Amino acid sequence: MSPPANFDSLSARVADLAPVYREPLDSPYEISNELYAALRHVLHDVGGQIDMPLPFKEKKEEDWEMNTYVTCECLGWRGAWNSEERRRAENDLGATLYFGLPYYARWATVAAKVLINKGLITPDELTAKIDEVRARTETRA
Repeated sequence: MSPPANFDSLSARVADLAPVYREPLDSPYEISNELYAALRHVLHDVGGQIDMPLPFKEKKEEDWEMNTYVTCECLGWRGAWNSEERRRAENDLGATLYFGLPYYARWATVAAKVLINKGLITPDELTAKIDEVRARTETRA
């Protein structure tokens, strides 16, 4: 089986599997190698995929990134969530947000979603805290 030509062609093939565009498969479900590869492709499993949009670059984490990491770990220690819930919530962001947000920005985004969905905070509380932090950081700048 030859691999797809590049990430874009694989992504396009995966998009064809979405319910809106999906062509129903008839029994006995004989599929091509290309379709099999697309069916096995999962959003969060980017390791080993060819032609990723951005090359990997070593970098030192910024303060906000380390603060996000520590906050999310504390949420886990306090029982608000676990790493599997975080990973699942990241997968559920969809390709645009998953690939469009920096690594720790995805963590922060899904932390907010999970906390709201579990009723641990309200959207109003989150908005108030964001406004408070924004005001505090703007006065320092």
